[in-house]
Amino acid sequence: MAGSDGASFGFKMYILLVLTLNATGYILLIRYTRSRDDVPMYFSTTTVLLSECSKLSISLILLIKEHKSVVGMIRDVYHNVLCNPSDTFKMCIPSIIYALQNNLAFVALSNLDAATYQITYQLKIITTAVFMVVMIGKKINPMQWLAIFLLFAGVAAVQVESANTKEDMKHYNYMKGLISIIVSCLCSGFAGVYFEKVLKGTETTLWIRNVQMYLFGILSGLVAVFTKDYNNVMTHGFLYGYDVYVFVIIGMASIGGLYTSIVVKYLDNIIKGFSTAVSIVMAALGSFLFFGKSFGYLFMGGSVLVTVAIYLYSLPKPAAGGPQKARGPQNV
Repeated sequence: MAGSDGASFGFKMYILLVLTLNATGYILLIRYTRSRDDVPMYFSTTTVLLSECSKLSISLILLIKEHKSVVGMIRDVYHNVLCNPSDTFKMCIPSIIYALQNNLAFVALSNLDAATYQITYQLKIITTAVFMVVMIGKKINPMQWLAIFLLFAGVAAVQVESANTKEDMKHYNYMKGLISIIVSCLCSGFAGVYFEKVLKGTETTLWIRNVQMYLFGILSGLVAVFTKDYNNVMTHGFLYGYDVYVFVIIGMASIGGLYTSIVVKYLDNIIKGFSTAVSIVMAALGSFLFFGKSFGYLFMGGSVLVTVAIYLYSLPKPAAGGPQKARGPQNV
């Protein structure tokens, strides 16, 4: 049965499943490629740039399919992107904020122990919900708020399970780290909800919005390559350390980015957060299975909390006139 947005329940389940499984594989593959000793380490900035280029290319191909011609795609991009700069620059805001968020997260990671970082970084789950209420006016009932806080606790527990708590903390500036991670979480919540508001609040199509977004993403990626890895790229080459696994990572990043925008379009950022939480738990489970790590009480407890949170959030909202009989999940 289709919802008010024209998307069926089955379609929504499909995009959530693809997003979750893709994110799980992406996390595991990155962990594998970053832990190999027999292969030169690739530059992460170049993979980010290539994934943005890939997402832009796929969006253009989907526009060609939508218009059934290359000419139609070019005309659409020309009128809605190049000839409408005020609308296009709306997508500059989340790109800049995401770049700021990534830099602040790096500062926080450099000034906090891994356990503290992993716990506080999950505050983005809560900040996203707050911005959904403030910016979009989403109604969240007390049971759903409880589910969101349980999700925060569950993901934090799973993440802390793999964190290294035996670190030399003498060089850490905890105040600087905490301020950085809190602002980073605020940036994450705001940018995600801002994108959703722009995506759902205008008549501009999803693929044109993606084209606008990825153009700024490519620009940000170029800046990152030049400021962080310029000398390395000039010395070793742009594709240094690349193999088939790295190209698969780029492909999965592209799929993840596209499906994220689809999930935000037809569902919302909170549901996306639940999908991310499930992928984190599944990736942690994959690490235990494939990389020889053992289970701990934090992982098991965190997984239970995430499961309970998903159940509570999916409960039907109570009717205004009294209790409502359960009819299955109502929020997807």
